[in-house]
Amino acid sequence: MTTATKATLVGLDFGTTTSSCLVGDAEVRRGAVSGRMELVPVGERFRSALEPTPIRGERLDVAAAERLLDRWLAAAGVDPATLVGGGAMLTGLTASRRDAPALIAAIRARLSGALVATAEDPRLESWLAFQGACAGLSRRHPGRWFVHVDVGGGTSNLALGRAGEVHATGSLFVGARHVRLARGTRRIEGLSAQAAALFRHLRIGAGPGDLLAERDVERIVDWQVGLLERAVRGRPLPDDDVTASHVQAPFVAAVGPDELADAAVTISGGVGELVHAALAGGPLPGTAAFGDLGVDLARALGSHPRLGPQWSRWPTGAGGRATCLGLLHHTVRLSGTSLHLPRPGILPLADLPVVGSFLPADDDASLLRLLDLARRSPTGGGIRFLGLVPTAAAVRAVGERLARALAAIAWPADLPLVLLLDADCGKALGACATGFGASALPLVAVDSLDLPDASFAAIGVPVDGAVPVSFHGLRG
Repeated sequence: MTTATKATLVGLDFGTTTSSCLVGDAEVRRGAVSGRMELVPVGERFRSALEPTPIRGERLDVAAAERLLDRWLAAAGVDPATLVGGGAMLTGLTASRRDAPALIAAIRARLSGALVATAEDPRLESWLAFQGACAGLSRRHPGRWFVHVDVGGGTSNLALGRAGEVHATGSLFVGARHVRLARGTRRIEGLSAQAAALFRHLRIGAGPGDLLAERDVERIVDWQVGLLERAVRGRPLPDDDVTASHVQAPFVAAVGPDELADAAVTISGGVGELVHAALAGGPLPGTAAFGDLGVDLARALGSHPRLGPQWSRWPTGAGGRATCLGLLHHTVRLSGTSLHLPRPGILPLADLPVVGSFLPADDDASLLRLLDLARRSPTGGGIRFLGLVPTAAAVRAVGERLARALAAIAWPADLPLVLLLDADCGKALGACATGFGASALPLVAVDSLDLPDASFAAIGVPVDGAVPVSFHGLRG
């Protein structure tokens, strides 16, 4: 009989315009067929309403955000002791506000380092939105490429995938809230740096305190939608300063324009939710109902002659919660149980830099270079060990090389080093690298992982012999 340990997953998204929380229940259990530890979702326990992100002027209202967070967690009955993973994202323009680190600290104080909490990670946000909104649809049509775009208040996050797997990501500063308006009017209250650049480019003379003319609303929205369509279809973007200011992370598709022309295109995000509501026959809210150009942007996207039919043909149903759904169900990987963890108290580790990859065929100079990079981080570092064949001879050979390199570089006795392996041999490699207990270095080896090309990892505390691992800072 297979026993299971109850676990909690949390997804938090503090966006430019709205914020939300999802809490799910899961079980950690050993798969009857695979024999590996698995994190199995059981159900969704709590889904908050989409709430306005607490903003005061140009700053985050951190105290109000903390009260919102505490209210959500209390309503969901979250016990931090059962927390296995999920994530917290500050997205869009919220990510760049100077109070973002304070909100991240508040989240971590409540939910520990087992969660990903990052202020600027547009490629991860794009990946998560695809997973939360489009992955299931993509798997049901495995022969077709999908381009998913999540349009919110500050950014449009793009991801290209097929059969549920993401192949490319990117992000544009295209969103509803670059122009802030007095609710229900066209009176300008504020402009983002990108909007100010666009106003100059379009020769719009209005500024804060002025009324924005309807013809200028149309020009702004047409420019944004035109840029988004170019990116979605893989066409070169204009080579000018205003376009450059709107590119947060370049979207370089893994296929050619001809294949992209046949790709399905899906939409989510706050603006995407308005698009789908209108396509379902509901009326759009009134002028500047949310204090921005969201309604105008949704109207333009819904009626676009080439993109509009795509939204109707490929509905996602994720609305403004795509990132939360991705965080809840697609962030955490469970390791195998063959761990090298001589000091369990070293975990959890948050924002651990992953400095690079090592393969058995690489030379010792490459290994020393990676260790030197990891040693420069005051919180320690991680190295991906790829393609290691889990035989005694192969593991011993790499472990002995690692032991010599650690001695040569004089690895500090109090600095964590985490080996992230795709093979099932973490305990053996860690034991070899530390001379089977002769060295007291804080070395952790975590195995049997799907290892993305990511800049950072978060390593949680052990659950039934496995550890939850999350990655952020995705590349490409």
